[in-house]
Amino acid sequence: MSELDPAEQRRAVRERYARLATEESDCCGGTDRADPESRAEDVGYSDSEIDAVADANLGLGCGNPTAIASLSPGEHVLDLGSGAGFDCFLAAEQIGERGRVVGVDMTPEMIERARKNVERNDASNVEFRLGEIEHLPIADETIDVVISNCVINLSPNKPQVFSEAFRALRPGGRVAVSDVVLTAAVPDGLRADPESVSACVAGASRIEELREYLDEAGFVDIAIEPKAESESFIREWDDELDLSDFLVSASIEARKPD
Repeated sequence: MSELDPAEQRRAVRERYARLATEESDCCGGTDRADPESRAEDVGYSDSEIDAVADANLGLGCGNPTAIASLSPGEHVLDLGSGAGFDCFLAAEQIGERGRVVGVDMTPEMIERARKNVERNDASNVEFRLGEIEHLPIADETIDVVISNCVINLSPNKPQVFSEAFRALRPGGRVAVSDVVLTAAVPDGLRADPESVSACVAGASRIEELREYLDEAGFVDIAIEPKAESESFIREWDDELDLSDFLVSASIEARKPD
């Protein structure tokens, strides 16, 4: 867990993503190394997916959760830390008019931008709600699929995030998450560095920890798969450290029992 006080961690994350919501800049690193389209392609989005969504791709994330979610028409989808809505709008295309997507984000500036993008993307089946992923503004057992993209690592209380996801899911519902996981110890000093924690670097957990959190929340069929190819773009997240020495992107899947 992060050595930062939880309130300080939330403040650092909120300030960073408020800035990203109003500026075209890089999520996980200090400089603009690539445009959002190139970043999205690097982490697993197809050209057609990138071209399908207007104004919502900020070049954030470390994977493509909609690619592993196996969404079906009519499903209700919840996106944890939805940002400007990129994954929400991709999910909306897959679930069709009978489905529903709800994005939750704790940054007012992101919610404002995402709501403007609803009209720009003609997405009447998408809505965005302000809230923390540890305390979801979602009714019990109303969601079929929970997705998230490089956000859960930012939480100071990851077990609570998975407990809330479990509560929101209908029986048989599933989690399909892209996030970073630790493969080695974080270098000294980074755990208590607000910039490193808010930049998707120092708040990550080990696979064994995530598996335990999911199991304790009640999930079954837990599968966490590191993506070795992610090392190439994770190396670009910092000018001084090779973050791939201790960090890798992974797909995280689980199911709520029927």
